[in-house]
Order: sequence, then C-alpha cells, then structure tokens
Amino acid sequence: MIENKTILITGGTGSFGQKCAEILLNNHAPKKTIIYSRDELKQFEMRQRFSKEKYPAIRFFIGDVRDKERLYRAFQGVDYVIHAAALKQISSCEYNPTEAIKTNILGAQNIINVAADAGVKKVVALSTDKAVNPINIYGATKLCSDKLFIAANAFTAHNICRFSVVRYGNVLGSRGSVLGIFFKHKPSGVLPITDKRMTRFWISLEQGVNFVLKAFERMYGGEIFVPKLPSMNILDFAKAVAPECKIKITGIRPGEKIHELMISKEYSRQTVEYNDYYMIKPDTDYWHYRLNEKSCKLVHEEFEYNSKNNDWWLSIDEMREIIKTYKNINPK
Repeated sequence: MIENKTILITGGTGSFGQKCAEILLNNHAPKKTIIYSRDELKQFEMRQRFSKEKYPAIRFFIGDVRDKERLYRAFQGVDYVIHAAALKQISSCEYNPTEAIKTNILGAQNIINVAADAGVKKVVALSTDKAVNPINIYGATKLCSDKLFIAANAFTAHNICRFSVVRYGNVLGSRGSVLGIFFKHKPSGVLPITDKRMTRFWISLEQGVNFVLKAFERMYGGEIFVPKLPSMNILDFAKAVAPECKIKITGIRPGEKIHELMISKEYSRQTVEYNDYYMIKPDTDYWHYRLNEKSCKLVHEEFEYNSKNNDWWLSIDEMREIIKTYKNINPK
C-alpha cells in the first residue's frame, strides 16, 4: 500500500518522524515522503542525514498543524498522512494548557478537515496511553483528539478519506524517554526514580513505526489499534541499565501514573483481540459489517489492558540485550 504513494508525516522531525522516514525510504519505495514540522533547525539537521542526492523522494515542508491554510498547501497530492505532531511534555502542557489545546485538539481538527478536502485517502493519528482515563491536560487533549479522528469517519463517509488511531506507551530511545535520563545520570552513580512500584509497557521506535504502517493495511476507519507489548517494573529497568547505580526515590510528578493503561474496562465491549494486537471498534452502525470475526475474538467484559496486570513481562537480561542497541541515544 505504501509503494509509489505520497506520505506526509506531521511532526516529522521528532523521534518517531525521523525513524519513520528512515524505514519508509530504506525499506519501501514511496513516491514522496514529506516531513511537515515547524522547527527549521531540526529540518536542517534532518536534511544532513537524509540528503536529496541519496534520498530523492524526501521533501521538507515548514508549517504548523495550527495553520489550516498551510496544511492545504502541504496536503496537495498526498495519499496518506501520519499525524505525529503534538505538544507532549506533561509539565509544559500543565503550565500552558491553552497552547496544548491549540496544537493537540484544534490541530487535529485542522488535519481532519484539510485531509477530507484535499482528497487524502487515509490518516493514522498517534495516540498515547495517557489518553486513557486522563489525569493531566496532555492526556485530556489527546483523548479529545482521538475522539475527533474516530468521529470524522461519519462526516467523511461520502468521500474516500478514512481516519484511524494507533495507541502505544513508553517508547525506548525517543527524546525524553527514561532510558535517556538514566544514561545521563549513570556517571553520577545515582538513578532518579519517581516511585518503585511503577510499571511501563515497552516498545522500540522501529516497532512503533512498523505498527503504524501496518495500520494503513488493516484500517477501515474509526478503529483504535493497540499493540501487545511487554511490561517491566522500573526498578528492574534501572538494574538492566546500570546495576552498579544506587536508586534515589524522587516522588511521583504531577500528572504521572503508577501504571500505564492502554484500554480501560469501559471499552472492553468494543475491543477485539488478534494475535499481536487489540482493536477498539468504533461504536457506529456503518462499521460493524466490516469486521471479520473469524480472525479475532471479543475480550471479556472486565478486560483491562494495563502494564501492571499484563501477562507478558521482560526479564532484566532481556532488557539488557535490548538496551545494547541504544548506546548512542541522546539523553536530552
């Protein structure tokens, strides 16, 4: 589905966008891969890595998802959109809630309207575990964004544009990830941990990108796709990164959860299970006939997908082997 197609990535200079561009350009043959972001410095740095001589299919487009007119220009001739742009820093969003709303909610609305008008075929929006039972403004705005993308399939039913959502949690190696923080503090001999009970799902950037690209094949429109992922306790993770370091408990930060939650009990009646992922079905009449029930099964009514009660856990040795591939991570 990707071959000879034009794909635009909003927030394309972020960790996900750069890995996505790398996989698209090295493993597939897109007609064009457009990096859409507002940071000219990051685009300049990305151009050094993805030169036009080596990667003739790449394009760079400066713009903000808040700017609807600019999106109209960028979306001309685009087949697929991956919406990764967002304000994500929890503390920044708490202090600047109106800015989070403008980017994460109004920006999502702009993506939907412009994609429908411009004839984009499919849009996959990136969500987060924090959108499930949110306790901070970032999670609240992402929940609203998810709802917008799912509902958009109803009012675009007359045309070809379809919208779906991919949701996953903690990404190893992304900017601001705990792995980078631990690498930064490792030389001091002390690793900061907010709470020793904390558990997290773990996914690599490459796994996240491939799951998103696979969603373009799987989607009809309106689904939320959630990959099956392993869990790990944060203390075990610290031992995998730096077993020689002492642990300093700093206390839970505002808006932080002890455990990651990807699917709440309230959505169990809409959730089906496949071999390697879950799918939350949209609660709309137009969609139900599309589901191939032979390839999946309904989860039980009390089902909840969280990192504490997960049945797949990584050992310290397993995580240590994974971490070996992240030695050059930027801790910033």
